[in-house]
Amino acid sequence: MSRRRYVARGVPGGYRIWDNKTRRWWGDLYELCPDDLLNELNGAKDYETITALLKQYRAQKR
Repeated sequence: MSRRRYVARGVPGGYRIWDNKTRRWWGDLYELCPDDLLNELNGAKDYETITALLKQYRAQKR
């Protein structure tokens, strides 16, 4: 089993996505763990699905 590129890490105030390849944060701060988004980023990488999931998680913050 290979190492996952994107992982969720707990930070004060919620979760952030860490990119193991570039060794930096990716995306925004999320209050809830973005499991669906992580699965898509590490799996199929479908641009339209990722965009829809990002909009969904951003809407939850408001």
